[in-house]
This record gives sequence, C-alpha cells and structure tokens, in this order.
Amino acid sequence: MVGGSGGRGPDGYDRAVALFEPAPEPPAELPPARTVVVRGRGEFFLRDSGLFEESRPPTDPPNRPTVMLLHGWLASADLNWIGAYDDLIGAGYRVLAIDHRGHGRGLRMPGRFRLDDCADDVAGVLETMELAPALVVGYSMGGAIGQLLARDHPDVVAGLVLSGTAQHWQEPALRRRWKLVGPLGVGLSLAPGRLMDYEFKRLGMSETAENAWLRAELLRHNPFDVAEAGRELSRFDSRPWLRRLPMPTAVVATTQDVAVPPAKQYELAAALQAPVLEAPINHLEIGTERDVYDPVLLEALAAVTGAPVVR
Repeated sequence: MVGGSGGRGPDGYDRAVALFEPAPEPPAELPPARTVVVRGRGEFFLRDSGLFEESRPPTDPPNRPTVMLLHGWLASADLNWIGAYDDLIGAGYRVLAIDHRGHGRGLRMPGRFRLDDCADDVAGVLETMELAPALVVGYSMGGAIGQLLARDHPDVVAGLVLSGTAQHWQEPALRRRWKLVGPLGVGLSLAPGRLMDYEFKRLGMSETAENAWLRAELLRHNPFDVAEAGRELSRFDSRPWLRRLPMPTAVVATTQDVAVPPAKQYELAAALQAPVLEAPINHLEIGTERDVYDPVLLEALAAVTGAPVVR
C-alpha cells in the first residue's frame, strides 16, 4: 500500500491508511446516469438505459417496455442491480434504477426517512418522465417500497415483481435485531471510513479494484437515513391491505436467503395469490450470481406481462 499524507476526512480518519488503495471504478459498464427533477420533490439520480437509444441500430424495436428497479437497504441502484442491467437491456427492456433517499446518490432531506416518501418519489419520477405505467421490480427494502407504490399509485404500476422481501418483519427475534440499527448509524456517522475498513477486514475482503468500488459506493450513504430506513422496515406491515393490489404480480424467492427467510417470501406470494419463481441464491448474491438470478427475473417479468421470455 502506498503511503503519503493523504489528508484526513470529516471523521478525522487518515485517508492514507485506508484499506483499499485502488481507484474505485465500477467492475462492469453501467447504464448512463441522469438526474430527474420532480416538481415539489427534488432531484433524483437514476440509471436510464434509454439514453443508449441514439446509438441503437435502426433495426432494434422501438418503445421498449420500461422496468423500474428498486434497490434494497444498505445498497444503491448499482450495488443491487449491477448484475442485472445487461440481461434486462438485452431482453428488450428500457431499464431505470433509482437511488432511494439517503442511499447512494439519493435525495437528502432534513426530515425523517419514510418508505412512503420513497414510493411517492418513484411515482413522481415515472410521471415526470412520462413512462407510467411501468413494470416495477422491488428487492428487499425495494420490495416494501414497491408494495407501497402499488397501493398508493396503482396507475403507475403495470406489473409488480417482488424478490427477497416480505409483508413484514414483525417477529420478536427480528425486532431485537432492528434495535442494533441506531448504534450502526451513529458509528457510520462518526467514523464511516474506519468502520467500513474494519468490517471489510473482518470479512476477509481483499484489496481489489472491485472491493474499492464497493467501499466507495457504501460510503455515499447518509448514515442517519440508512439507520432510520432500518427502523422503518421494522415498522412496515402490508398484511392489512396487500390482497387488494390490482395489478399482475409475481414473486422471485431467493431460496437460500438468510436475511429474508424463504418462508416469509412464500407467505408474501400466498397473500398476493401470485406465482413463485425460485432463484437458489443468498440475499447478497443477487449481483454475483447473475447467471442464476437473472433468468428467473426475466421469467417473472414475462409472467406479469404475458410476454414470452427473451434471453
């Protein structure tokens, strides 16, 4: 590791002793980024493969169906969906992926983080871009946001795919875990770089360019919003109203998931009376096991649209 003065960050952490020296460059090509201004709500960062349109061959089909991807807690659009972008675009979809409030490059607001606000943000973006109704895919926390979006803005959702998520996280054991979220937010706010490096070392993550990018993406989060997002998830419960969602739905169950037990995912599908498609991955393998996950996601999208599966 190269030494040097490096300077100190806002937490007093000497950047010269950071664990990851390589430049934080994404390990794969990402769709172009854009900022969408929604009147009365703010500026929103999202990936939009539609910005590729000018370079597409004229034989490509126009008016690709739009898929809006909603990422999970502690992730960003890119961290969650980097493994799925290419396959979705290759299957003929226009892909949008938004960074939620306080996550990644998402909106920063002085008030408390609320899942309902995230759902309203997504609706505002789709309406502003005149792309509603769209197909919506929600993973983990994004699945909770997707459920709220479908409840409060059914006119912007043509079909809903939920994955690695649940109707609620109300079990006593899970609620005890959520109590650790507050200290996590404080630790991240006081010394984000140091805490991140400690965790990466503890997990045995090596000093690679890909891990440097992962670290840099995680450090984009607002620690207080991330902590409050965890508390919001502990309060989320869609059981009283989930059965009334009017649009076609499907569930992609991550069957080796230790973060969201598969049983909870099957309960979600049963409440929706939705088909279940199985992806044998753990919760955080969505980006690394694309050959396993992406074909199942494409089948789920075909299930809610009635279209043939394109790979």
